Amino acid sequence: MEIQQLHPWNLEPRDAIATQKRLASQIVLEGSPQDVLTVAGVDIATPSGRGRGAVVVLSYPDLRVLESQVVETELTFPYIPGLLAFREVPVLAEAFQRLSVRPDLLLVDGQGLAHQRRFGIACHLGLLLDLPTIGCAKSRLVGEHAPVGEEAGSRVELRDGPEVIGLVVRTRAGVTPVYVSVGHRIGLAEAAEWVLRLCRGYRLPEPARLAHQAAGGQAVAVAPQPAGEQMSLF
Repeated sequence: MEIQQLHPWNLEPRDAIATQKRLASQIVLEGSPQDVLTVAGVDIATPSGRGRGAVVVLSYPDLRVLESQVVETELTFPYIPGLLAFREVPVLAEAFQRLSVRPDLLLVDGQGLAHQRRFGIACHLGLLLDLPTIGCAKSRLVGEHAPVGEEAGSRVELRDGPEVIGLVVRTRAGVTPVYVSVGHRIGLAEAAEWVLRLCRGYRLPEPARLAHQAAGGQAVAVAPQPAGEQMSLF
């Protein structure tokens, strides 16, 4: 899968911040993905200072695993909150380059617009891949919100001052909500609906849950492809 070369990765932190500010204006904050047949989940783990990035592609709507790619390599950028994309995306980029199935929608375990410079890792990946992309984070980076209702599907706005930067969504009753924000080429309401649509009884949507497992070193079984079925290839 091709990845656009928007900038070098070996930047000083101040230059990385300037790059985020420059690229943030290119993010498309609306859209409703149509004819979605494949959905990818993305996550990364950092065991012993190395990065293990995972991309898992599922069919939609049945959510069978079509492909899983895991790459482990050294991390060269320091850990700096707000600049994690510069540490993690080079690992994930290699995993994407190995994919033979092009996803129609991307779900990233991390922030999109809900970032201090409105350019989290989901925005970075969405722009690099030119794909509709959703940030679905397990914790909050910036912003404030009211309490979320206890029922599955309940949501409240995540605000940074007067600006709505995401939605806090309860995906399952009795579990901690997730933080949903736009990555690229999708609206916020549509992003939240997709997150709920992709849940299968767990806190995390299925693509993100399986990517989290793969990044953590667990095997993700690829489902046998029915005879005659065509995958969404390049």
